Amino acid sequence: MSKILVVSGHTDLKGNSFANKIILSRLEEIMPEAEYVYLDSEYPDWKFDVEREQNRLRNADVIVMQFPFFWYGVPSLMHKWMEEVFVHGFSHGSKGKALVGKKLLISFTSGAPEEMYQAGGVQGYPVDDFLIPLKQFAAACGMVWAGYVYSGGLSYASRHDDEKLRQMKEKALLHAERVAEKVKSL
Repeated sequence: MSKILVVSGHTDLKGNSFANKIILSRLEEIMPEAEYVYLDSEYPDWKFDVEREQNRLRNADVIVMQFPFFWYGVPSLMHKWMEEVFVHGFSHGSKGKALVGKKLLISFTSGAPEEMYQAGGVQGYPVDDFLIPLKQFAAACGMVWAGYVYSGGLSYASRHDDEKLRQMKEKALLHAERVAEKVKSL
């Protein structure tokens, strides 16, 4: 059985999340064997235990990065984690082979609906175009790009509308199921 590491990159999961909180909670129910890292609660000062994080990555076969899509990429906390943990000599470079062959799955949400992310849409490009840096990140580390699970229309701003809240909760639960299915297929 694969060892699964799920890393939450939300900057304030408890206080300022709706969908990602539901997704992660559901994932813990359906994939209890996975290890879960909540960067915001584990590192509220943003000072990472690099050795610990690198060991977590070394021990995983499948790495799932769960995050809300902030300004067309990963949140600042996850980006800082990537900068400090995925360093030359560990994850890349002539001696950085620790992650070679590990599968990387990206799981993310956006407040904007999916239809906004298409050529000619409000966001100007399909969501795939925004993932090129993450695909290259996986390639540079020798990881296998396992694709992504994406759900849009999950705006925290809509949490006060009961009908939208119900729809978003359902969508977030389905997102978690899709992530679990994808992980099982790897």
